[in-house]
Amino acid sequence: MVAIRTIQASDNAKMKTIIQSSLMANDLAIKGTAYFDPQLDYLSKYYDAEKYRHYFVAVDDSGELLGGAGVGEYDLDKKIAEFQKLYLSPNARGKGLSYQLLDKTVEFAQKEGYEQLYLETHHNLAPAIHIYEKYGFKALERPIKAGEHSAMDKFYILDL
Repeated sequence: MVAIRTIQASDNAKMKTIIQSSLMANDLAIKGTAYFDPQLDYLSKYYDAEKYRHYFVAVDDSGELLGGAGVGEYDLDKKIAEFQKLYLSPNARGKGLSYQLLDKTVEFAQKEGYEQLYLETHHNLAPAIHIYEKYGFKALERPIKAGEHSAMDKFYILDL
């Protein structure tokens, strides 16, 4: 059984490892990706700092952290949130956890009054792209606005 809960400070180091290992395995340990995000060392504090953002983690019965996903403010005036940092450990993939984490982030975004959920990804992350498209995200030709993750080359939006 897997539980989805809010990230805690004790999860920060493990989540950073999952994120960076996943990016490295996909040749994305490069500038312009989440690999070098300064908030990776304190994800729980970063997501707790604003009411408009939240990070969820998946934990198994033994307490092992399996991965996580977040949502944060992107354009408050236009009521657009950004889906952020969906990463799972290799042993957690293929079990539907991505969809469970997406459900939680969508629920949070709707509760906060967002009307759309935007995301940026990379073509190297084909399994993630498959999940996003199956979930109902629609491809965009370009980013909504320039962001810190300049290496990303795939952009999606989901109407909430």
